[in-house]
Amino acid sequence: MQYHNITKDDMLNGDGLRVVLWVAGCSHGCKECHNPVTWDPKGGIPFDEEAKQEVFEQLEKDYISGITYSGGDPLFMGNRECITALAKEVRERFPDKTQWLYTGYEWEEIKDLPVISYLDVVVDGRFEISQKDTQLHWRGSANQKVIDVQASLGQGQIVLHES
Repeated sequence: MQYHNITKDDMLNGDGLRVVLWVAGCSHGCKECHNPVTWDPKGGIPFDEEAKQEVFEQLEKDYISGITYSGGDPLFMGNRECITALAKEVRERFPDKTQWLYTGYEWEEIKDLPVISYLDVVVDGRFEISQKDTQLHWRGSANQKVIDVQASLGQGQIVLHES
């Protein structure tokens, strides 16, 4: 897996103060995407052990609420195995930290993926410029949903924020 950046002390991509891993690779091609440089799966730099340790160093801080996976799309086919392994390791090492994931896929398409069991919140759906709304919490367009993953598993979909 490739990545473009690790953002520290982020307050825009999930609840609380977070570390954000911006991965490379996305096939959705959303019109007016805010981060098209991340679409190329070969862009950025390799997510290696040093990058993982940088993420873990941030998660060790008491004031960091958790990690957010964004991009690109963390669930781009070429990213799924690495994101799943990372999410599993984060859950094991930092069980009190929350894990958020932004994806252009819909909940129904991804809810059975192995990575889902390690996540707390998924923000699903493509960014739709026709539904752009800067007043929405944690998402860019009204079609996207902020899903409480753990509450949703086995109970259908539980949406934290919807239009």
